[in-house]
Amino acid sequence: MPDTSPAIETFTARTAPEAIEDLRARLRATRWPDAPADAGWSLGTDLDYLRELVAYWADGFDWPAQEAALARLPRFRVALGGPEAPDDGARPGGPAAREHLGIHVVHARAVAPAGTPTLPLVLCHGWPDSFWRYAKVVPLLADPGAHGGDPADAFDVVVPDMPGFGYSDRPAGPTLDSVAVAGLWADLMSRLGYARFGAVGGDMGSHVSRYLALDHPERVVAVHRTDAGLPSSAGDQADLSPEEREWFAGATAWGASEGGYAAIQRTRPQTLAFGLEDSPAGLAAWIVEKLRAWSDCGGDVERAFTKDEILTNVTIYWLTRSIGPSIRMYAANAAIPPAQLGRRVEVPSGFSLFAGDVVRPPRAWLERTTNLVSVTEPARGGHFAAFEEPELYAQELRDFFRPYRGSPTA
Repeated sequence: MPDTSPAIETFTARTAPEAIEDLRARLRATRWPDAPADAGWSLGTDLDYLRELVAYWADGFDWPAQEAALARLPRFRVALGGPEAPDDGARPGGPAAREHLGIHVVHARAVAPAGTPTLPLVLCHGWPDSFWRYAKVVPLLADPGAHGGDPADAFDVVVPDMPGFGYSDRPAGPTLDSVAVAGLWADLMSRLGYARFGAVGGDMGSHVSRYLALDHPERVVAVHRTDAGLPSSAGDQADLSPEEREWFAGATAWGASEGGYAAIQRTRPQTLAFGLEDSPAGLAAWIVEKLRAWSDCGGDVERAFTKDEILTNVTIYWLTRSIGPSIRMYAANAAIPPAQLGRRVEVPSGFSLFAGDVVRPPRAWLERTTNLVSVTEPARGGHFAAFEEPELYAQELRDFFRPYRGSPTA
C-alpha cells in the first residue's frame, strides 16, 4: 500500500457546479474573430472547427463523467520541498526546489506474479498537457495481464503533474526549470519508497527524464524518451555528420514555420496568459492547434483525439488555472546554462521515435549525446504517442526496460 503518512494523501478532484456554469457562460459569450475565406488551419486554429468544438464544450461535453473516469486512477497528493528537502542548490533552480509544494501524482502499484522483479517508472509529461498524457497507459503498464500482456512485465507507475501543471501546486517563487523538476522527482521517488527506478519522458518530460539520468545516475537504471528535444550545440557544426547537419537545418526550418508559440512563451508568457486565462475559447484554440500539428492525425485532429479527449485536457487547464504557470516554464528552461545542454547521458538510454512526431533526431546525434542502447521507429503515433497509441507505447516501454528488471529498486 502507498505511504499513508500525513504528507501523502489520497486525492479526488471535485469541481464545484458553479465553476462549470461559469465556464459554459463564458463559452456561450465568446466573441469570435473573423478569418480569411478558406484559411483553414494555415494561419492557426481553424475558425469553423473551433466554433464546433466550443459549442460542444458548452452544451454537450460531460465534464463530471470525465472527472469520474480520471478518478478511477489511483491519485495522491505528496508534500515535497520545504526546509527538510535535500539541498541541491548546485544545480540551476535548486533553491527554488526547496519551496514547499504539493504534488499531484498517479501512483499505480504493479499487478504481477509473486516473486516477479518489479521496476518502478516515473513518467514525465510535457506541454500542453499534464498527467492526462499517460492516463491511457497507466493500467496497461501496471496490470499488463488484464490487457493481453505478460503479467511479468508489470511496473509500479508514477505519473506526477509538474509544478504549475494540472493539480500540482504552482511555485510561489521563480518557475522551476526542467533541471529543478528532475531534482524534485528524485525526491518524490524517495518519498514513495523507490531507491532505483526507470525514467520516461517526452516533450518537456524528455528533458526532465534526461536530467534525472544526468544528476541521479546512481538511482536511474535506464531512461526512455520519445524525442531528443530541439538540437543545440556549442561546437562547430562541421564536426557533425551529414545526417546531424540536415537535422539541425530541419529544426531551424520547423522553428521558423511552427515555433512562434515557443518564442512568445519563452519571452512574454505573462502577456499571453492574460488572454488564455480569461477566454476558454482562446485557451482551446491555443492547445488544440498543437494537438493537431504534433500528432499523427494527417491534418484531422479527431483521428488522434476525440472531442471528449481534447476537452478533458483543455478543461484541466481551465479549472486548475494552470496555463500561465505552465507556459512560464518555457522562460525558465530558456535560462538553463548551455553547459547543461551539452552534458552526455551515461545511463543506458533508449528512444522510440514515432513516425508522426516532429523534429525526429538521427541515430548519430543520439549516439553522440547518450549511452544509446536502443532506437525503435514505430510506424504509428506522434508527439503524444502515449495517448495516441497507448498499446503500442506500452509495449515499447515493456520491451526496453525488460533487461533492467533485475536492478535493486528499494
